[in-house]
Amino acid sequence: MRRERALKVVLVLVGLLFSAGVYPLVMFVRQEPALAMMLSLYVTLGVFLLLAARNPSANRSLIAFTAWSSFAHAGVMGVQAFRNLIPRGELLGVAALIVIGVALISLAPAKQPVERVSAAVV
Repeated sequence: MRRERALKVVLVLVGLLFSAGVYPLVMFVRQEPALAMMLSLYVTLGVFLLLAARNPSANRSLIAFTAWSSFAHAGVMGVQAFRNLIPRGELLGVAALIVIGVALISLAPAKQPVERVSAAVV
């Protein structure tokens, strides 16, 4: 019960964090189109994470996607920072994405057993 409650809290916090990207999204639409495109995906993901907080067990795939895509994004940003393609200060974002991924993976709901229904031949 505590684990599910902790997961709900994490889903709401991450959902709010991602949804908060709507303001920079509006500001960067013309200045940085690639950043605006990425932010639009995160804002949308944030809204769905807020909805998933109601029933995390029914949204296992969304939780897993959020965790693994956070790891992937952190990996790309980390490589870019070490190759000096983006400022080293972006490593704070890498750390945040790794924390999000670890929290979601560790709190993810257990897979529910699936009942098998056999087709009866009449």
